[in-house]
Amino acid sequence: MSEGKELESEDGRGVVSRNDPDPSKKRVLAEGSGNSCWTHSNSPPMEKIGVCENSRRGVGCYDFPCCDRRVGDSSSVEPQDADYSYVPQLCDELENQILARVPRSDYWKFRIVNKRILSLVKSGELLNIRREIGFRESLVFIFATGDKSWWAFDQQFSSRRKLPDIPADCCFSFGDKESICAGTHLIISGREIDGVVVWRYELETNSWNKGPSMINPRCLFASASCGAFAFVAGGVTGTGFDLNSAEKYNPDTKSWEDLPRMWHKRKLCSGCFMDNKFYVIGGRNEEGKVLTSAEVYDEDKKAWDLIPDMLEDTTIATFQSPPLIAVVNNALYSLEPSSNQLMVYLKKSKTWKKLGPVPVRADSNTGWGVAFKSLGNELLVIGASTSTVSYSGDGMAIYTCRPGSEAEELLWRPLECGKNRLSNFILNCSVMVA
Repeated sequence: MSEGKELESEDGRGVVSRNDPDPSKKRVLAEGSGNSCWTHSNSPPMEKIGVCENSRRGVGCYDFPCCDRRVGDSSSVEPQDADYSYVPQLCDELENQILARVPRSDYWKFRIVNKRILSLVKSGELLNIRREIGFRESLVFIFATGDKSWWAFDQQFSSRRKLPDIPADCCFSFGDKESICAGTHLIISGREIDGVVVWRYELETNSWNKGPSMINPRCLFASASCGAFAFVAGGVTGTGFDLNSAEKYNPDTKSWEDLPRMWHKRKLCSGCFMDNKFYVIGGRNEEGKVLTSAEVYDEDKKAWDLIPDMLEDTTIATFQSPPLIAVVNNALYSLEPSSNQLMVYLKKSKTWKKLGPVPVRADSNTGWGVAFKSLGNELLVIGASTSTVSYSGDGMAIYTCRPGSEAEELLWRPLECGKNRLSNFILNCSVMVA
């Protein structure tokens, strides 16, 4: 973590800190469980910027170093409302519309303006306005090995924010988990001492809440997001019983809806949303045998259709991870761990076409520890770099590309996130569009 001043905390305490007159003293941003700050990488050289207090008596400025444009904790200063009565002002409604279009990672810059905007940002009202006007951006939530906290990255991985600690027991904290996003909720399913539970992170309040539990609590299941909803299917219960049930999560009602059952019981399967349908692909049956089929749920028909041998052309290792799949521009892509090859599914011929290698080592752990997701109109892959000498060292290597079935060569773009990279073994990764 690079050094920097503390500007403003999530709970609204302490908006700006004056310079310490002793330049030898430096304050490092605390990353405690309650801290929810955006940390910007690739920081420019330290520069002085001024925060001015306008009043009828004149203008007074406070200088503070702006080395990485982030927010932190401070308890000595509260936001002050200056008198701007002599300055033409925007109405609150128009001001809210403007602020709603600002990237969320820059909200802290506006929270130091006055108490009204501070209250507005904390209320979650800006997220409601963003939904109404259709203004959305992606957040990438990552939980990596060796770390106790979840992190949220902006779409370009230029800044990150540490989420509050999940108030779960040690069994949940150190056990395997699955994650999925629904609207502005991040859903984490895992096992506590008393059984399988769900914790949800709410973006509006920056807080964790327990539940609601699934109708059939499960793990090792397939999942997919579609707008404000999340779908889960298959998996095993806390007692190891295989499932063919499916459910849909509604963040508005904070409830699960039971869906029709699939044709087969399957675990270690993967899910995606394509052609306005929920696909459940691959996995293993009750005997542990590999399933090459897929099933697709049509909400209009309220029924599942079976797609035999959808993975027939792919190589599946004995201890391989669930299929690494992602949908971009309504096309299905797969990362084959044994060869590190990116493949695209050709719907007309129902076959897979190889597009070329990916720049991460999916083969080193048979697919485990690699994040392979859709990020807008791009594919996102995170893991250990395939380069002999990697710029990321032991940290995660992050790449995106805009794929196409007719592309002759894949152009992977590395995303630099400074020295704040996490481990290159990714345990969980989910993308939220809000």
